[in-house]
Amino acid sequence: MTLAFCRIFHKVVQEGSFVKAAAALHMTPSAVSHAVSDAEDSLGFLLFSRTRAGISLTENGRALYPAILEMLQCEDILDQQIGSLKGLKKGTLKLGMFNSVCTNWMPDLFERFEKDFPEIQINIREGGYDDVVYWIKNGFVELGFLSTSSTRELTVDARYRDPLVCIVPEEFPNKKEGVITFDEMRDQHFIIQREGSDWDVQALFSKYHFDYHSSYQILEDTSIMTLIRCGKGISVMPMLTARGLTDGLKVLLLEPREYRSIGLSALDLTRLSPAAEKFYDCANSYMEELTAMEDLCREG
Repeated sequence: MTLAFCRIFHKVVQEGSFVKAAAALHMTPSAVSHAVSDAEDSLGFLLFSRTRAGISLTENGRALYPAILEMLQCEDILDQQIGSLKGLKKGTLKLGMFNSVCTNWMPDLFERFEKDFPEIQINIREGGYDDVVYWIKNGFVELGFLSTSSTRELTVDARYRDPLVCIVPEEFPNKKEGVITFDEMRDQHFIIQREGSDWDVQALFSKYHFDYHSSYQILEDTSIMTLIRCGKGISVMPMLTARGLTDGLKVLLLEPREYRSIGLSALDLTRLSPAAEKFYDCANSYMEELTAMEDLCREG
């Protein structure tokens, strides 16, 4: 199986269509279709199922896909290593992240990274935890920010501790200033982030065997805050998620303190492309500095 076919295979999986893959690869649809058919004849089994609804990977195709992704990643690593030997600091990094990392960290982190590596282009995909996991596993991104509670079988090199907080109306009668206990939350109605974005909160509730009542599962963080202001309930979320959205509300630390741990994840963190390695080192330093600085502020 050639690298050229691996590129075709990967693009067909990404696009879900021979026609769209052909357009992205600047090939004709018939050329893509013939390349796939020839490979299937050579292998002796089908890689894709063709139906009126579209195409999808067969069981054998899914089994081969991780190895094909690895071949393509090796090609990219080789190209970037050659560039490094020539004294070039070029490359492209495909990066996945969730909203609170994008809005809170990217301006400073990108400025720091681009100062040292202005020729490395970063392509960003933003979504929920489940989106980032899917993008990593299917080769849409090489690196992705995730929390340790959301990674499934992927590994996360966690470097940042993000406190979990409870957002309540200003008039909420918590007993101790700045904090709230699980007993105080027990009879409250909860407004929960949508499935796929709430792994940290669900892990917290599971840890403490905390049963909660909710009829709201909300996509947008701003909508959650609006519902809290309207007196429809309270919410637990990471501090980064709440930052900048809580005017007219109280942000209470949990008692006992609980955190989500954030870091970078990849199919294999020990085999990153040169561009990904550079960003990995920069982002880890950034997260460690933030954690140390915020811990000092809380202690003060």
